[in-house]
Formats: sequence, C-alpha cells, structure tokens
Amino acid sequence: MAYVALPAATRASRLAVARSRWDAILHVRPDLEPAITLQRTLIEPVVDLSETLVQGRLPRLSLPARYLAAKLGKHVPALAAEPIPIPTPLLKPTLLMLCEHLAIGGGGDPVRHICAAVNAGTLEAGAVFAATLSRDQKAIVIGSRHRGLQSELVWLVAELTVSPFVYGLQQLILGRNAGRLDATLQAALEGWKQGYCPICGSWPTLIEALGGKSVLRCSFCAYAWTLDEPGCVYCGDVGPTFVTRAPDPSRPDRRLETCGKCRSYVKAIDVDDLSPFPLGAIADLETMDLDVMTMKQGFQRPALKAFSTAKVV
Repeated sequence: MAYVALPAATRASRLAVARSRWDAILHVRPDLEPAITLQRTLIEPVVDLSETLVQGRLPRLSLPARYLAAKLGKHVPALAAEPIPIPTPLLKPTLLMLCEHLAIGGGGDPVRHICAAVNAGTLEAGAVFAATLSRDQKAIVIGSRHRGLQSELVWLVAELTVSPFVYGLQQLILGRNAGRLDATLQAALEGWKQGYCPICGSWPTLIEALGGKSVLRCSFCAYAWTLDEPGCVYCGDVGPTFVTRAPDPSRPDRRLETCGKCRSYVKAIDVDDLSPFPLGAIADLETMDLDVMTMKQGFQRPALKAFSTAKVV
C-alpha cells in the first residue's frame, strides 16, 4: 500500500510537538541551539500560513479524480503542469517575514537583498511562487542570477512560503482524510511505485520508519507513502551496491540508504509517530551530521525531476 494517511493536527498540536522535539534534541546536542533557534522562527510562520489557508483560503481545484488517477498511472504527479492560481497577496507577507527572520538568524545582507527586490517589484513574488510550485529550480537560478541574488536563498524562502499552500492542495486532493478519498484515485495512489511524491513531484526529505513500514516523507508537501520493494528511492536499484546501514552502532535508529549506482542517499529514522506538516524539517536538522558524512563519501541528493517549466520574470 503506497498511500499513508496522516493524523489530523492543529496549530497548537504542531507547535507542541515541535517544542518537544527541539527540547529533546538540545538535551543531547546543545551545539545545535543556534540552528534550532533559527528553525523555531521559520516554522511558526509556516504553520500560521497553513492554518490560514485551510480555513477557506485555498482555490477550488478542477482536477477530477479519474483525471488525476490517469496522470499517476503515467508516473506524472497530480499537480504537475496544472494552471493553479496562487494567492500571492496572501503568501507574500510570509515570504517577507521569513526573509527578515533568516537575515537576523545569520543570512544577513544576501537575504535582505531578496526582501528588497520583492518589495521593489524587481523580483516578482508571484512568478517565484509559480516556479517553486512547479519545482522549477532552473527558473529560480536564472531569475536570481539575473538580479544578483543568491538562488539558494531565494529557493529556500520561496519553498518555505509555498509549502503550506501545496500542503493545502494535497489535503484537497486527498479529501482531507482517507475516508473521503475517491476510490479510483486511492487505487492509483496505492499503486504508486515511484520514489518522488505523487502529489508534487518532490523527493523525500527522509524516511520515517514506523511499525515495520518505511514511510517516505515528501520534502515539500509532507505527503507520506511507502514502496512495495526495498531499493534505491531514486533509481530503483536493488543490487549489491545498494546499502542500508547505521553509521553509529549505538544509534541503530538513525540509518542511511546509499546507492552505488546513482551515488545518491536518503536518511531513515525510527519514529513513534509520523511527523505532521511541516515538522519533518526538525528530524532533517537533527540528522544533518549524516548528510555531511555521506556527502564527504561522494553521495548526494539528486536534482528535482522536471515535469514542467516556469519563468521568473
């Protein structure tokens, strides 16, 4: 079964879980305090925007279940290449707030330049949001360089801003709970065998292992799904160079899946509960040492798959 339903979560419950996880991390990793302090300031606006969007601020989707099921059957994510209206006036204040927090938290002038460009209109927020929603990193890179901005920072703040919107779209597609999910679409989701998200096309930020299942968690919309067979998330290889291991024998709950064929990796952690949106970022932060170690060995996370293009004007 590919589709994994997430439990309902409120703003209060999300922030309570976040605080508990941050406290637990700091108990064993006090060196991460600056990073966690910054993450606290970034996650709360994302949670707030998510609450606003789900309270009647999402667009109506003209995406029939059978149409989406047909797309998924062709390995094309549900939202790929769809003309979805983005509520730019609603999202833009969050973008500017995140830029401010990131600048104070260490991003400095490069982030302030992004904020200034958005306020001046030389970097059009709606175009940036559209490119982010369509997962078009190339458009962000070209548009940022043209304006003398750091594309990695533009992508970061734009992705944080748009993630509550795409999460809300995911909830609309899923009918907000499995009980209301169209049977045809549910069958297509359960038959999904790709390592990228069937909703938005993003790669998983990590794998949450729960109750004997390896649940992939989308890095953008937080969708949760499983694959029927073990193997590389990215290329599907199951050969001898695909390895799952715990780098620290004393922490078997923190593992790496590395693929010698495509030289990619994904982190896997044991959890008691699946992370509600957008708290997968906390586990990603806590396991950054695994990223550093693995990248030093020549592994990397691959670029996003291209399903459509957008232009940052």
